[in-house]
Amino acid sequence: MPSAVGHHWRYLDIIGQAHDLLAGRPVHLALGHWLDKVPPVAWWLDPAMSGGQIVEQAVHVLDLARLLVGEVSMVHAVPAQTTSDGQVDRATAAVMRFAGGASGLLATSCLLTQKHRVGLEVCADGIALELSETRLLVDGQRVIEDEGRAKTRVDRAFIDAVQGKDADVRVPYREALRTHRLALALAQSAAERRPVLLP
Repeated sequence: MPSAVGHHWRYLDIIGQAHDLLAGRPVHLALGHWLDKVPPVAWWLDPAMSGGQIVEQAVHVLDLARLLVGEVSMVHAVPAQTTSDGQVDRATAAVMRFAGGASGLLATSCLLTQKHRVGLEVCADGIALELSETRLLVDGQRVIEDEGRAKTRVDRAFIDAVQGKDADVRVPYREALRTHRLALALAQSAAERRPVLLP
């Protein structure tokens, strides 16, 4: 049965350029962030329904980190003590250790009135890249704008797959499940106040 998961960041034009710029340069540090507002739907604040901000929103940044840096072997998430009982954490800081040796940080917040900063920064030998849904910033100086067709491409790939056509499915179920498990490990770490190892 065909499947495709909507991690549309993998369909950004700038992803291929980021891969090219990082060729032969292993990433040593990854800094992810999703600093935003509470979405205007009632179910989102209930962790039993949304999974929380890391599982529902920052999962896109985590998927991009897996794509550019590799698998994560350990996480330790610390939520701020500003959450109402029974609601999602309003701010979380997390440390990640990648299997290849890189270290990472993830910061999330839904305390703001609008989307402030969402993306991933990576540092490799001699280069720093900052990626968002709209652009790639190289070494803080050169800006490469994305063409803005990622969401259309991911939808087209799914429709083609369902219709039995040759489809550009970049995130099949098994791949998306790895990202989802990483997000769940971070949520577990925040809830249990302890580091969590991933297989």
